[in-house]
Amino acid sequence: MKPLPPLIISGKEVLPLVEGGKGISVSNGESSGAWAAAGGVGTFSGVNADSYDPDGKLIEQVYRGRTRRERHEELVAYAIQGGIHQAKIAHETSNGQGRIHMNVLWEMAASQRVLHGVLEGAKGLIHGVTCGAGMPYKIAEICAQYAIFYYPIVSSARAFRALWKRAYHRFPELLGGVVYEDPWLAGGHNGLSNSEDPLKPGDPYPRVAELRQTMIEFGLRATPVIMAGGVWCLREWEHWLDNPEIGPVAFQFGTRPLLTQESPISEAWKRRLMTLSEGDVFLNRFSPTGFYSSAVSNPFLDELKERSERQVAYSTTTVGEHIWPFPVGARNRLVYLTAADKLRAVQWVEEGFTEALRTPDSTLILVTPERANQIREDQINCMGCLSACRFSNWAENEEGTTGKKADPRSYCIQKTLQTISHSEHTEDQLMFAGHNAFRFKDDPFYSNGFIPTVRQLVERLQTGD
Repeated sequence: MKPLPPLIISGKEVLPLVEGGKGISVSNGESSGAWAAAGGVGTFSGVNADSYDPDGKLIEQVYRGRTRRERHEELVAYAIQGGIHQAKIAHETSNGQGRIHMNVLWEMAASQRVLHGVLEGAKGLIHGVTCGAGMPYKIAEICAQYAIFYYPIVSSARAFRALWKRAYHRFPELLGGVVYEDPWLAGGHNGLSNSEDPLKPGDPYPRVAELRQTMIEFGLRATPVIMAGGVWCLREWEHWLDNPEIGPVAFQFGTRPLLTQESPISEAWKRRLMTLSEGDVFLNRFSPTGFYSSAVSNPFLDELKERSERQVAYSTTTVGEHIWPFPVGARNRLVYLTAADKLRAVQWVEEGFTEALRTPDSTLILVTPERANQIREDQINCMGCLSACRFSNWAENEEGTTGKKADPRSYCIQKTLQTISHSEHTEDQLMFAGHNAFRFKDDPFYSNGFIPTVRQLVERLQTGD
């Protein structure tokens, strides 16, 4: 294994090992502070981060507003308070070592307000901001106001070119690095474009080499690329080191830090990671963001798959082959199906899936009464956690809506991620993970159920394994 050369990241020489930011409350001040203390770059999530009362007790995020707009304002206040709390914990835990970054999703609710609130309230404690899930044009301008570095997360050279030409060229000195996140192998939300096949992973090497050439074109030869998604051990990436086609490079680890002593996830979640097999992480498009995302296959995802499979196209009038009446809703209003779909729908109703819910695509899904009630309740309780949500039709605009029907094929992402982050419930909630998570089971480092400290993991990574 080649020596791992240090890099200047956010103004300080550190190990080129970066903790991936994972929300909600999955990478926090303790985990990121420990990573920085070990000499790398720790990243806490700024997405609805946890905060605590004066006695150190977790403040439960309860929403009392009567309207979505009121609950949205409560959520923003929680997010700012939590981000400041986690920044302080990370700073104290780091002992002045390494660097502390905050990760935010550009498509999260009020991302710019949250960034300003946290960076203002935690001045001097955060050295950089990583930002993806969208095209964060304004992240450079915001970070420049606080004299800290920014790290856009992209999945192609084309995306970075657009960001640079529109905004980043005005703030080149604070571009700390460019995070290339593999759109097939990364956990959480992925940056697959409509032109890419989700079933045919691309080789990251030529894509990152293209990104580097684009960066050189813009005078960014010395700016690090941070490789994220699919990175398990550095021995497999040794040919990237001291490689002129790649240039200065750091590596981001999102999945492996889940299984550390400082990781705040539940013991049930950690045990589940030890049992995964190859293929157990499922790349899907159920997220209310509209992005692809990668999560562990479990009953939560199984139910979403089945929900979409019990789906038929309908018409409100007889047209073409849509001539077979089917009653929908409490008033039994008629819609019209094809003969084949009418037979399928009747069969589902006989199996207990008696509630037909309309989607924005002029289709119906059939679910049980209990599931229908839960979907409607979750939609009603929306607190506007995204800039735009397919599931509830909330949008962060004057109208407070996307203008489309709420989509019952999706789910409340805030509810499920808060639940899995703060309970032992894993099988009935969304469990984000990278596609390499199956390697925990066979990696000798984790034999006999061993769970390392963050420092032990960072030391292990430096060996190449």
